[in-house]
Amino acid sequence: MIDFNKLEKSLAHLKAQQNNRCALPPEMPTLMREAVDESVIQRFETCYDTLWKTLRRYLREELGLAETPASPKPIFRLANENNLLLSDIAHWLEYANARIATAHDYSDEKAQAALALMDRFIEDAEALLQSLTGRR
Repeated sequence: MIDFNKLEKSLAHLKAQQNNRCALPPEMPTLMREAVDESVIQRFETCYDTLWKTLRRYLREELGLAETPASPKPIFRLANENNLLLSDIAHWLEYANARIATAHDYSDEKAQAALALMDRFIEDAEALLQSLTGRR
C-alpha cells in the first residue's frame, strides 16, 4: 500500500506558503517579499519531487508496471498513457521545466515564471492526489 502522507504534507505546505505569498501587503519590504517567493519555490520543488516519485510508486505497485523510468518527464508521460492525469500532459511537462529551471538558479525571470505556475500546479497536484487516493 502506498503511503501518501509525505505528498499530502508537502502539498499542504506549498499551498499554505502560496496563500501567504498572495496575502502579502503591498508595503512589504522587497527583501522579505523575495524571501517568501524563494520559500514558495523551495516548497514547490519538494512537492514536485515527492509527487513524481509517489506517482512512480503508484505505477509500479498499483498498476503493476515493473519497468518505470527513473525521471519525472517519462513518469508523467506514462501516467498520461494510463489515464491518471486529469489535466493536460503539457502542464506537467511545464512544471518539470520549471523545476529544472529553479534547481540551481533563482534568477528573477526563472523565479517569476515558476511562481506564475503555482496556483495551477497546486490545483493539478490536488486533483491528481485525489485521483490516486480515491479521497476527496
